[in-house]
Amino acid sequence: MLLAVDAGNTNIVFSVFDGDEAVGEWRCSNNVNRTADEHGVWICSLLTMQGVTAAAITEAIIATVVPAGLFNLKTLCRKYFDVEPLVVGSPDLDLGIAIKIDKPDEVGADRLVNAIAAHHVYGGALIVIDFGTATTFDVVEADGSYLGGAIAPGINLSLSALHAAAAKLPRVSIGRPEQVIGKSTVEAMRSGIFWGYVGLIEGLVCRLSNSLPQQQVTVIATGGLASVFTPVTDTIDHLDQGLTMKGLCFIHRRATAQHCSISPISSES
Repeated sequence: MLLAVDAGNTNIVFSVFDGDEAVGEWRCSNNVNRTADEHGVWICSLLTMQGVTAAAITEAIIATVVPAGLFNLKTLCRKYFDVEPLVVGSPDLDLGIAIKIDKPDEVGADRLVNAIAAHHVYGGALIVIDFGTATTFDVVEADGSYLGGAIAPGINLSLSALHAAAAKLPRVSIGRPEQVIGKSTVEAMRSGIFWGYVGLIEGLVCRLSNSLPQQQVTVIATGGLASVFTPVTDTIDHLDQGLTMKGLCFIHRRATAQHCSISPISSES
């Protein structure tokens, strides 16, 4: 079985795959001070509850945008599962895509993983929107090349900044307001945040799509708040909450196939 780890700025997601099938997925807050032993006790307990033993984990792959936590995650794989993990972004791991940006080493591992997964699952020209701590928009050409994209503050960051900078504005929850015109401060804030963010999504997708002339662009949404915004806009074609983990599985399979001198997976897989 494969242990896939996606460490973001806010949360870490652990997923176990038996072949192509995800048999379990768990998340915790990302605290770089959490030791490998703390990770190990937590994940091994959850695996046991799922009926999976530590010995069943024979392979691992890690993607992280928080370098300070990588050592403990690698130690977790070595100490508790006796496997040497692949790390997305390491020089010896060929992702199999062209990265057409000025400084390829600066792009977040999660953005590349999402691009690879979207190309394998959906094909064609793509825009992937990941609603995380930041909201990222990533553009993928029909041949799978990664072109770059845009990064906007995540909606929770926007809410925190608004509350922190304006003494009289309270914290508000994220959700679709009953009406666009707010009749109170809280209603006005909720409308501005929610519909303003919908406008951000639609405006950026339109401009990014125009950068791919004469190509039909498919838009994929993933990440924690993707399910909140997908139903209210026709801009998003597919909601795929498991996209990043699928990408890690694809990358690991490709690397293993190359290592074993087997033909790499097809883009139609």
